[in-house]
Amino acid sequence: MGAERRDSQPLLDRLGKLIVEGKDAATYLWQVPDDQATRARLKEVLESIKRESAARGRREMPVLCDELLVALRATPSPQQVDLLQDGFDRLYKMWEAAKTGLL
Repeated sequence: MGAERRDSQPLLDRLGKLIVEGKDAATYLWQVPDDQATRARLKEVLESIKRESAARGRREMPVLCDELLVALRATPSPQQVDLLQDGFDRLYKMWEAAKTGLL
């Protein structure tokens, strides 16, 4: 079973953990869209992802983080939360592709 897990999903490094944490927080916002503590944490996570990915030479991830930071400043709404979740899905796919050597 352990070998199957390694083949299907790379082990989470710091960047991967940040992305998963951000996705979980964005999912939580569906239940409590105006939770300011979660929004503040999401901002910190996005800024950390931006720094970490830029340090690794990733160009598309910091740009996406900037877009998500703009979305995060918008008025809480289902559309905003949907944008955040989609953005974290995209970040995860970019991270996973880079981690598995596809990018």
